[in-house]
Amino acid sequence: MAHFSPRLFAFLRELATNNDREWFAAHRDEYERCVRDPALRFIADLAAPFSGISPEFIVEPSVVGGSLVRMARDTRFSADKSPYRTYLGVGIRHRMHRERPTPRFYLAIQPRHSYLGVGCWRPDSATARAVRREIAEQPDGWEKAVGSPGFEEHFTLEGDHLVRPPRGFDADHPLIDDLRRKDFAASTRFTNKAVTSDDFIDVFLARCQAAAPFVSFLCSALGVPFS
Repeated sequence: MAHFSPRLFAFLRELATNNDREWFAAHRDEYERCVRDPALRFIADLAAPFSGISPEFIVEPSVVGGSLVRMARDTRFSADKSPYRTYLGVGIRHRMHRERPTPRFYLAIQPRHSYLGVGCWRPDSATARAVRREIAEQPDGWEKAVGSPGFEEHFTLEGDHLVRPPRGFDADHPLIDDLRRKDFAASTRFTNKAVTSDDFIDVFLARCQAAAPFVSFLCSALGVPFS
């Protein structure tokens, strides 16, 4: 049985058009019925099989502090003062994410643009340097991670590059283009039909499994366990 229905996308489209607290309060019951509760069921059903990919990542079906991303945005430091996200977010974080930088799995469900993102997006300079060092010292491991059949078939490496080679790294290194990356992240897309299908959870798990070598490489670079 599908976790998500087409009504999820209809609600998100309406929220994008009426992104204010008064509208959301008037439609909270619909949000809980069509968005929040299906997402919590999805996360709960995901927990046990995801541990087979990596027991180090937390899959927790909780409204507060769990894998469900809050719809309310923190607008204090943003030019965009829209109070709500217009997508459903599911964040699967490493158990050590509060202690040190770690990669993560992030599912965003939104009309026509749903995706799974994995890795480290906008890492700080120390984190980026640690990943670059691992790539430079373990080039075969990096190429195996990003060149595995499942990863190459479904994922695209995302993000910006430095204009020049990073300080302390050989400009003639054969992987210099990867060493110039500012982000060490990749994404894969899902159609609305896929998200609302009976087997979406299986498709999602298969994509996470395909990304496992990539995330495992990043965990090794950052000194945290993967399995």
